[in-house]
Amino acid sequence: MTMSSTRRAVTLAIATLALAGSVSALAQQRTFFGIATGGTGGTYYPLGGMLAQLISNKVVIGGSKLSATAETAGASVGNAQLLGRKEIESAFVAADVLDQAYNGKAQFEGKALKNLRALGALYPEQVQLVTAAKSNIRGFKDLKGKSVSSGSPGSGQWQLLGDLLEAHGMTRKDIGEDLSSFAQSVDKIKDGNLVASLITAGAPTSAVSDLANGTEVRLVPLSGPEIETLKKKQPYYASITLPANLYKGQAAPVETLAVMAIWATHADLSDDMAYAVTKALYENTETLGQVHPKGKEISLKTALLSVSIPLHPGAQRYYREKGLLK
Repeated sequence: MTMSSTRRAVTLAIATLALAGSVSALAQQRTFFGIATGGTGGTYYPLGGMLAQLISNKVVIGGSKLSATAETAGASVGNAQLLGRKEIESAFVAADVLDQAYNGKAQFEGKALKNLRALGALYPEQVQLVTAAKSNIRGFKDLKGKSVSSGSPGSGQWQLLGDLLEAHGMTRKDIGEDLSSFAQSVDKIKDGNLVASLITAGAPTSAVSDLANGTEVRLVPLSGPEIETLKKKQPYYASITLPANLYKGQAAPVETLAVMAIWATHADLSDDMAYAVTKALYENTETLGQVHPKGKEISLKTALLSVSIPLHPGAQRYYREKGLLK
């Protein structure tokens, strides 16, 4: 080897080591942050994905860039359990399930998750009882003897179906309960293998939109004295009206229920990280609204709505800066 080629080889080796060092340093400067969402057919997942992108683009803590990812998960109940075990940094959880998990009620009886903390409220999730327009299901009681999807066992939606059945003087034995996901349940309705699906998610929900684009659908109203009884038992649920033309072929407004979705974490998340991600959410709501209509409903004005568990101290600091807390 000539002196010139030796010098080139040494220079190349130094450059390679320098590049490796730079890559290593870059890797060391990234901190990972997970957001547990729900299935791909719902609203949690697309909004979680955009929120993760926002955080990854904007949040730097102590010279370390936050690298956020949205992960499909078991929705509210499963997400609360993930946080309880500190297996993920944050998650989307329905307000009623979050309260039950923290206080050890309902499915969490004797298993209170006292390390749960709230970052802030997101948007109202609408309860959508979906069936094909050709079916004879026009009210909840018409489900007796019919097949109904309630989602995975133990989910908030599964629990809600039980509460709805009880309020209408029925039990799970009165229906053919199916445990399919949103996407699976609408496919079964398309194929005639399922009569109805109970879907609690921000509307419009992609799975329901997909169904309505190929099948005439009906959204069954949830109203009347039975629903008033349920609301007394489940105070986190409120009556709302789904607007007409939310889905293809849905010409009239529909009365139903809604519950707030909450962004939650656990007590061991650092204060700086909790502050930074909370700020990233509420100061970029316009961007989230470009991804999904429900993103437009996320607002600092409603950030504390339906939040019944302790706020994370980092989130508290942000709300104090904004005048929401003293």
